[in-house]
Order: sequence, then C-alpha cells, then structure tokens
Amino acid sequence: MAKVYQSLNGRKIEKLIAVNEGVQAELTARAFEIAVRAEEILVQHRADGHAEIDIEAGDNNRYVILSDDRGQKAALSIEYGRQESIVVRENKHGGKYLDVIPEMDGLYILATASHLPKKRKGKVKLD
Repeated sequence: MAKVYQSLNGRKIEKLIAVNEGVQAELTARAFEIAVRAEEILVQHRADGHAEIDIEAGDNNRYVILSDDRGQKAALSIEYGRQESIVVRENKHGGKYLDVIPEMDGLYILATASHLPKKRKGKVKLD
C-alpha cells in the first residue's frame, strides 16, 4: 500500500510541485499560447482601440490579461459585453446632456483563447 505524504522537508506537496522548474516552464508556455490566440482574436475586432493582451507572472502562476488601461478602461465590457446605459455628461460650456452608451455583446477573447465556456458574469454597468 502506498503512503501519501502531506509535506516534504516542511513544504506542502502542492507548493513543491508548483515551484518545480518543469511545471513553471509549462505554465509559461501555456500562458504564451493563450496570449497569442487572444491577440489574434483581439486584432480581428480592433478598429482603433487601445486594448492589448499582457502576460503577468505571479509567484507560481501566470496570468493572461486583457488590458485597456491606455484607452477607455473597458476591458470588462470588451470581454463580457454591456447593457445600454444613459450617462449625464457635461459639455465645455458647463451645460449637461444625456449620452446613450449602446448595448454591446461580449467578445469573450480570453474565454475563447483559453478554451473556457463563455459565461456572462452578471450585469455589467458603466458609471
């Protein structure tokens, strides 16, 4: 009968596996593959936007990120879509007007690139 150890040399087995050089290399390779697919999907939809695909490295993880920090900060709306909303804006003369932001279907760039199911994450509102 095999014995399963919870830790080895004071380190949890999960952590020991996670920091393994081969595991880290595979995480990097998989994140790169997903990022390349995501960039291909994003380019098909980009007209003049500023959104981009980034890869971030955590302690033991890799993250593929849809970033729109340079643009309208709309990464969540790009991924999941948005409902129509009405925003009160101010013009250069101090007057106010209503601006209708139309509904938009999500592109599910990260979900598609990662081969994950496309699920809308609740109602997305703009402030």
